[in-house]
Amino acid sequence: MTLTVPALAPPRPLSLPETTEHQLANGLTVLVIRRATVPLVELRLRVPFGRAPLAPASVLSHTLFSGTASMSNVEIAAELQARGGALGASVDPDRLLVSGNGLVSGLDRILEILADVLTGASYPQQEVVTERERLADRIHVARRQPSHLARVALLRRIYPGHPYERQTPAPEEVLAVDHDVLRALHAERVHPAGATLVLVGDLDPDATIASVEAHLGGWDGRAEPADLPPLPELTPGPLLIADRPDSVQSSLRLALPAVPRNHPDHAPLQLANLVFGGYFSSRWVENIREDKGYTYGPHSTIEHSIAGSRVILSAEVATEVTAPALLETVYELGRIASAPPAEAELEQARQYALGTLQLHIATQSGIAGLASAYAGFGLRLRHLAEYSEALASATVADVAEAAARYLAPARAVTVVLGDAERIEPGLATLAPVVREQP
Repeated sequence: MTLTVPALAPPRPLSLPETTEHQLANGLTVLVIRRATVPLVELRLRVPFGRAPLAPASVLSHTLFSGTASMSNVEIAAELQARGGALGASVDPDRLLVSGNGLVSGLDRILEILADVLTGASYPQQEVVTERERLADRIHVARRQPSHLARVALLRRIYPGHPYERQTPAPEEVLAVDHDVLRALHAERVHPAGATLVLVGDLDPDATIASVEAHLGGWDGRAEPADLPPLPELTPGPLLIADRPDSVQSSLRLALPAVPRNHPDHAPLQLANLVFGGYFSSRWVENIREDKGYTYGPHSTIEHSIAGSRVILSAEVATEVTAPALLETVYELGRIASAPPAEAELEQARQYALGTLQLHIATQSGIAGLASAYAGFGLRLRHLAEYSEALASATVADVAEAAARYLAPARAVTVVLGDAERIEPGLATLAPVVREQP
């Protein structure tokens, strides 16, 4: 008996929840997104943090909730847990992000605690010592991981002289941060000017905005965000080998130009990237994983940052097939950049892209994350509908043009982390090489 797999149903239009937007007098933008499914609220507070000193910013994100004048870190955690949730912080070169959730019925208290932290975090020295030691230990571990070392080498290569060039502090820098440094950084940079608070849940917009105004309206708004310079142009140059003696595998990293989310080429480039290597059914995966067995999971993605965007290719391969794997990678880039994809191939990538968008907005957490990320680029959730339409309408010609413009292998910056003595002879047959210690 032969079973026929039914054809995929046509993609459904995105159904986006309503957003109510309000800006407080102190500069904080509040986005309230009503999604009446479960009695929970997702919270994302995005504070611009570009050019913040690396080690202090990293420690600050781990100690932001370590205590205030009125509450210890244990009391903060207990109060949040009593409202069915928690709050935490993270930092990257663009922003400080406070994220968490809780019961809608506890939102007033959650906002009250958040306001206490934002206006009066005390950074107790003992808590700072504990957290900075944990962070330093994690960095020590990361510096032994090939994926981290390859990322560090790639950032050095593609962002020379830019604030993005170095994104992980040294352990000794972390251990030198004390509570006075953190208090000074907090006073200087943790302000509502340019910040966005996203709240998603079964919320009454007017009542929610009134609550935010009551609790966060007094947050100091005098500071201005620090501007980031645009990304430096990618300069392909020679292939860079970051030496890792005796490594049994090599880490391939390639960077190519890309465009921001609101650029007309973004949707066609995203589809071209998917056809090339952006999901499991892509050409690159089929070639070096399924056909050749060089790697388990190569992946290509578009990374967006405030200063600009890049296409980043990543693959871990056995040392002995480093050069063949790179050769096939360059071949697939040349193929996507020089010949249009087949209609069926493009349609499969389109269905994947549109389906992924549906998944992203299927949960409160997904909606909150997208709304917060978009806000950092001056976009709102409604941009998803425009992006979905652009994906649905992109033609084979559009995708081929974007691939030729951005994915041509001649435009790629290539970094390989591995045992230089073993991999350099093969790589040198493909391109000029230079070697550095990671």
